[in-house]
Amino acid sequence: MKCHRLNELIELMQPEWQKEPDLNLMEFIAKLANEAGYNGELAELTDDVLIYHLKMRNSQKDDMIPGLAKDQEDDFKTALLKARGIIK
Repeated sequence: MKCHRLNELIELMQPEWQKEPDLNLMEFIAKLANEAGYNGELAELTDDVLIYHLKMRNSQKDDMIPGLAKDQEDDFKTALLKARGIIK
């Protein structure tokens, strides 16, 4: 895991974990994994699952994933021209 990903995970996890101080770290991670729909072994849980789940945890079901929202275009023509590099 890269250092910046660890920092991002800690920044996202800290305020959420403070809401449930009775849980130890592994219990909290297991709870996050369960909420995200992860069914595998915790040892195989990726940081991506935790990061994206924490980013979307308090959002509405129809909210767009933050990484995709920045590229959203309402107009198909504009999206196509941007994808082809014609406009920025």
